Amino acid sequence: MPGPLPALEVRDIVVRRDGTVLLDSVSLRVGGDERWIVLGPNGSGKSTLTRVMAMYDHPTSGTVEVLGERLGSTDVRELRRRIGYASAALADQLRGDLVAHDVVRTARHGALEPWWHRYDDDDDRRATECLERLGVRHHSGRRFGTLSSGEQQRVLLARTLMNDPAVILLDEPTARLDLGGREELVATLSALALDPTSPPFVMVTHHVEEIPPGTTHVAMMGGGRITASGPIDVTLTAESLGACFGLELTLERRDDGRLAAWSTSPRSTTAMRSDR
Repeated sequence: MPGPLPALEVRDIVVRRDGTVLLDSVSLRVGGDERWIVLGPNGSGKSTLTRVMAMYDHPTSGTVEVLGERLGSTDVRELRRRIGYASAALADQLRGDLVAHDVVRTARHGALEPWWHRYDDDDDRRATECLERLGVRHHSGRRFGTLSSGEQQRVLLARTLMNDPAVILLDEPTARLDLGGREELVATLSALALDPTSPPFVMVTHHVEEIPPGTTHVAMMGGGRITASGPIDVTLTAESLGACFGLELTLERRDDGRLAAWSTSPRSTTAMRSDR
């Protein structure tokens, strides 16, 4: 008998822009109980893949499916609502004077402004529940632009939950955070990863220190291709990580589930530890 439908699946994705291949035959299948990290250096195709999976970019060729519904064969606006998506680019499109409650509520219709659609009491309750779950309900009436970077990221995470999505996609959610904000967000993501009622997620990052405990799978990218993928405990090794970044690396797994990596290559003197 066939197994359950994956929450999200991309097959043989190619993205070509102005003669340059950004993604080359990329395939990834995200199961309903899986939490994925996508690792790779700048320019490896991570963010392009995330935008394709979120249906904000269309591939040159290949297929994108959410719970068996295929991009190109159904209303993309409805299909996109089944994906919770957060990125720095999306945050930049939100007006700074929108209050946090409206930032979350607009996700109901995949909008950026609250006046484009009507919302009912159920929508208001759901937005409040999402803010509560991410620990920022007390900021519900605060303007988004007045929140700290860490608080903004948690509001954006709450926004991804608004529609009970099939999958959550996070494009470098820690990129603008200081050490304290990063650690708070990693703890929040770990709580989501370890909660069996949470939807699966795919998170893009450059740094293994940002991988939240509870992550189940990893995909490593280089040159627009996936170089290794599978369960994180067996796939993410010093060798595979070093091959991905072109360095000789040491990889440490800590008792609390966190990871650290640093270069052992003679040509590099820059440590990659989290306390840099």
